[in-house]
Amino acid sequence: MDHLTPEKRSWNMSRIRGRDTRPEVLVRSMLHRAGYRFRKNVSTLPGKPDIVLPKYKTVIFVHGCFWHRHKGCKDATTPKSNKAFWKKKFERNTANDRKHARELRKLGWKVITVWSCQLKKPDAALRRLEREFPADERR
Repeated sequence: MDHLTPEKRSWNMSRIRGRDTRPEVLVRSMLHRAGYRFRKNVSTLPGKPDIVLPKYKTVIFVHGCFWHRHKGCKDATTPKSNKAFWKKKFERNTANDRKHARELRKLGWKVITVWSCQLKKPDAALRRLEREFPADERR
C-alpha cells in the first residue's frame, strides 16, 4: 500500500524528468571528458535518443531500471498497489523501447542502452561504451 496520499504521489511523479536526468548527465560527462562529441535529444530520430554520436552513427539511450524494466535488476521493482496500471505502463515503455531501437537499426544506426545501475561503476561503463565504437574511428 502506498504510504503517500494520491495528491502527494502525483506531485512526486510530476517531478520525474524525462531528459537531462542525473544518469544522462553522467554519461554525457564521461563521454565528453574522454574526447567524444555528441548531440543530445535529437528529435528527428525515432525515440529521441538521449545521446547521438553522428561520427560513429551510434545512439545511446540512458534508461532507468525502474521505468524501462532492466531484467534481473533489483531496481526494476513493481509497485504493490495499482498493479494493472503499472503493468500496462511498463509494457508500453518496453514496447516503445523495442520499436525505437528497431527503427533506428533500419536507418543504419547502432543502438546502445546504458542502464542507470551500470553507472555505479562509471569507468567500467565508459570502457563498455568505447568497445561499441568502431576501433578505427575511436576519438
